[in-house]
Amino acid sequence: MSGGKISIILKLVLGIVEYLSTMETEFRRLPSVDRLMSDERINQLREVYPHSLVVDLVRQCLEQDRLSITLGNPCPSVDEIIESVCSRVEVLVHPSLRPVINASGVILHTNLGRAPLSKEAAAAMDMVARGYCNLEFDLDSGARGSRHVHIEQLLCQLAGAEAALVVNNNASAVLLALTALAKRREVIVSRGQAVEIGGGFRIPDVMRQSGAKLVEVGTTNCTYVYDYEQAINERTAALLRVHASNFRVEGFTHQVTIEEMLMLGSKYGLPVLDDLGSGCFLDTTMFGLDLEPMVQKSVTLGVGLTSFSGDKLVGGPQAGIIVGKKFLVDKLKRHALARAVRIDKIRLAGLAATLVHYLRGEVIEKVPVWRMIAMPLGEIERRAETWAQALEGLASVIEGETMVGGGSLPGNALPTRLVAIKEKGKGRNVAHLLAKRLRFQVPPVIGRISGNVLLLDPRCVLPEDDNIVIQTLRNAVASLG
Repeated sequence: MSGGKISIILKLVLGIVEYLSTMETEFRRLPSVDRLMSDERINQLREVYPHSLVVDLVRQCLEQDRLSITLGNPCPSVDEIIESVCSRVEVLVHPSLRPVINASGVILHTNLGRAPLSKEAAAAMDMVARGYCNLEFDLDSGARGSRHVHIEQLLCQLAGAEAALVVNNNASAVLLALTALAKRREVIVSRGQAVEIGGGFRIPDVMRQSGAKLVEVGTTNCTYVYDYEQAINERTAALLRVHASNFRVEGFTHQVTIEEMLMLGSKYGLPVLDDLGSGCFLDTTMFGLDLEPMVQKSVTLGVGLTSFSGDKLVGGPQAGIIVGKKFLVDKLKRHALARAVRIDKIRLAGLAATLVHYLRGEVIEKVPVWRMIAMPLGEIERRAETWAQALEGLASVIEGETMVGGGSLPGNALPTRLVAIKEKGKGRNVAHLLAKRLRFQVPPVIGRISGNVLLLDPRCVLPEDDNIVIQTLRNAVASLG
């Protein structure tokens, strides 16, 4: 071996020895659990929180610091470790889930919790949350009852259906229907409808979990009746239509209508399942939007089971709603999976209160989602001007669009007026800085950045929250200095 290679090896060995020695020194600097527990600041935590919790958090921080040292970082000081422990306590005891004001320009913003609830729905949820309720207790007979009775009649009246069932969400609804009706059998769906519904969750995945075999027919852009008919055999359990609620295919396209699917299903004695995704009880064309498939039409045409979400265009809490023929709904109710995906008492109360708005014909006045959709442009412009005045010359009012969102009405938008934060103010670009400051306010106000301009959309904010928004804007501007 040459002298040069020996020299390199020696340098590497010496480097490793030096690194290990430094690491050992840093490890020795780490204080013990007892040393930290005796600190006055930790003692103050112990006066408020259980001793076991504080000890556990101290050990977690020390373990994290050991890992950091092995990566070559220096040992933190005692003050830094104690600060880390205190920060962990703050994170644990102050829940991170909190209200925000959505000025993003997307009404049904999935990341912001989708549909805000009406005052009546929130009050109904609060009422049953505060104590016991007759969730599964028949007050007339004094015997055990069913949670379905609190919602089924409402849904049947609204949709014109024979029976109804509510579960955790629409993905659960589809999973339950496929499991109960098509396990170890085949379900035929158009290739263009084997969609992803968000977060990497796909219809083929749902079907795989249900035990049903997905049989895709046609092509991405074109599917015809004969494609379905050629795939039908003795193992076929159902035909499935999945509404493309979060995307649009344009150009040379053809899809089989629900009426054609029902005729084919009747010919072969097969139920048709209709996954509407968002689901809607109102005619969206009244608001200048494209027609979103309505639940009532699906039921009236004779679909076996129609499923949709409760927290999108329905405007209620998270839920999966199933309406349709009684003999099919009864199969779902009796299936073991129904218990695993059932809805809880709090959301059941909120959904029932939301549906009552539909029965009373007061949806546009009471349900926030529809209040926002129906909001007159003149009112939005007046509110936007008031918001802009609070920003001390940093903003102007411009024309813009509001998206419905939540996997509803893809490509559709409502005209709005936006508060636009100018690219330069006070001698600097403030859009990103102000957006961050707004997120740190109480409550946080969420806008959107477009081309280095911060945009705030009043259509997504109820008028009764305007005073809060204006004060928050003033506070954020003042914090810019």
